[in-house]
Amino acid sequence: MIAALRLVAAAAAGLGLDGAFPGLGWWPLAPVSLAVLFLLLRGRGVALASLVGLVFGLAFFVPHLSWSGIYVGPVPWLALSVLQALYVAAFGATVAVLGRRVRTPSLQLLLCPPLWIAQEAARGSTPFGGFPWGRVAFSQADSPALGWAWLGGAPLVTFVVAAAAALCAIAMLQLRPHRWGGPGQVRAGLALLVGAVTLVAAGAPLLALGQDVGADDLSVAAVQGNVAEPGLEFNAERRAVLANHVDGTLRLAQEVREGRRAKPDIVLWPENSSDIDPTRDAVAEREITKAAASVGVPVVVGAVLAEPAPKVSNSTLVWGPTGRVVDRYDKHRPVPFAEYVPYRSFFRAITRTVDLVRTDFAAGNGAHIVDTGPVRLGVAICFEVAFDDHLRTAAKQDAQLLFVPTNNATFGRTDESVQQLAMSRLRAVELGRSVAHVSTVGVSALIRPDGRLAARGGHFTTEVLSASLPLSTTITPAVQIGRALEIAIIASGLLLPVLARSRRLRPRSSAS
Repeated sequence: MIAALRLVAAAAAGLGLDGAFPGLGWWPLAPVSLAVLFLLLRGRGVALASLVGLVFGLAFFVPHLSWSGIYVGPVPWLALSVLQALYVAAFGATVAVLGRRVRTPSLQLLLCPPLWIAQEAARGSTPFGGFPWGRVAFSQADSPALGWAWLGGAPLVTFVVAAAAALCAIAMLQLRPHRWGGPGQVRAGLALLVGAVTLVAAGAPLLALGQDVGADDLSVAAVQGNVAEPGLEFNAERRAVLANHVDGTLRLAQEVREGRRAKPDIVLWPENSSDIDPTRDAVAEREITKAAASVGVPVVVGAVLAEPAPKVSNSTLVWGPTGRVVDRYDKHRPVPFAEYVPYRSFFRAITRTVDLVRTDFAAGNGAHIVDTGPVRLGVAICFEVAFDDHLRTAAKQDAQLLFVPTNNATFGRTDESVQQLAMSRLRAVELGRSVAHVSTVGVSALIRPDGRLAARGGHFTTEVLSASLPLSTTITPAVQIGRALEIAIIASGLLLPVLARSRRLRPRSSAS
């Protein structure tokens, strides 16, 4: 009966963690949910701890990733959710194993934050390159904890939230009425709660430290052209999608001529704004050139290129007003089972939906930036924004502005688009740069280096966003430190039981 109640509590905590993310966006639920999970795992055996972790993971990932099954059905969605939940089950088992070496209840709970970071690191790198979606840090775009990203990126934000959760869990142990040891214990419990709140709030001043940007601003326009019909068949309307983005740019040019909008220095189109290869299709080439010529500045186009045959490339093209492609970036990380299918024959035996991916996308290489003339853009196409190293590399390559072109049309009116926007807001703070997050259908936004939105679009709307964004080549501490901090945090979790055990085994000196 008690075990069943633990599983019910684990499910409730998992649902609570999902509520911390956009769209509900109640970010304080993240530390509260993790605190409950940590308490449920304390002192449990490996089997029960694994089951608690699995139930928590399923309760979180099944609703959190529901967008992944909108147009392909429940099998891929549930398979992905189960896979991600298994990592949380492994986290629970690891807490149980290492917790046996740490007898002090508070130290058992302090094991949890670094081991949670290890779980997120493993999930974000395996298998097939990993799936970093759903990291706790991505729930904190409206939280003061966001400021910690400037110092240590997403791993530090997650660690701060998890550490606050551990402090809350220890405080709950201190404040249990039947265990009160007097006023001193109550004061200790309350002090721990204050410490948890202070730890999260201490990120707020770091947002101000991250505003050391250059004197130059760039006038940016982003075209959200929308699609004719959401869903996987939007490619059937690919000429209409291209026409939407051309028309949006032509309207922008008209507004500039009429003095109703400032002339931009650059115009940004999203991923898949031209699924017709404009380097091979004369009509698409002519239409894009007409749009670029009308506004008189480079247009950055998201295009699918029919190369290297028999594969295709998901590319970002810098299209000059004269019709010449002046630079190009090819997506480095195609999405497994969405843009390519590994071991296709094996997975076809499980589900025929893999054949919805008719042609595999090739992985690009080379620099993470494109030089548009007015600005050096660090590019992360869609899913790539979730990976810590991608835009960090662009920052090291002197990107002045970050660009996240994405296509959310295949996920309908779900929270996927705002979940992804939260990632771009974190990257802005982490890397100390403005971010242009531009989607075919929204939610698009132009983001300042402190994570605030300078302009925001709607969902499944046609509109042009514009704002003046500060440029920077500053290298933040998060970029300088790189992954070393994440490794150090994980190592501390593995060393804590060793240190605790060696301290217990150390012989006491006898009095002479």
